[in-house]
Amino acid sequence: MKIKAQRLIAIKNIISTRKISSQEELLALLNDDGYQITQATLSRDLKFLKVAKVSDPETGYKYVIPKSSANKEEEDNSTEEFPVSGVESIEFSGQVAIMKTKPAFANSIASVIDSHGPYEILGTIAGDDTILLINRDGVSKADIINALSLFMPGLKDKIL
Repeated sequence: MKIKAQRLIAIKNIISTRKISSQEELLALLNDDGYQITQATLSRDLKFLKVAKVSDPETGYKYVIPKSSANKEEEDNSTEEFPVSGVESIEFSGQVAIMKTKPAFANSIASVIDSHGPYEILGTIAGDDTILLINRDGVSKADIINALSLFMPGLKDKIL
């Protein structure tokens, strides 16, 4: 079973790339992608993402993900962008880095890192709330942070 963070990303991607007019339609697309969830779970996810329905001339209504205001203060970490919102800290020792995450976030964050395939990182090993990042020989701490920051803006604030 895929975890919540991955599911939320999938929902955002589907809503951002298609005109979805009903929960049933979205649920079917999620099921096709391997997310076996109930309508009640989907409803809670949509509420968490603050998804809204807006008028659409073609479909009548469609779901949209509201854009957050650049000047709006963040109320808590749940409104930050994934994957950085799940990262608690990152610490370096020799050719490895240890990234501490919120519980159950490590696997999804490691998957994001692996999917981007930064040259500086040979690979990741994820537990529940910890990721081991194995760096290439000759790669500095700054190189790793710069590589990760390309797709994880805000990571520099998490360095111990």
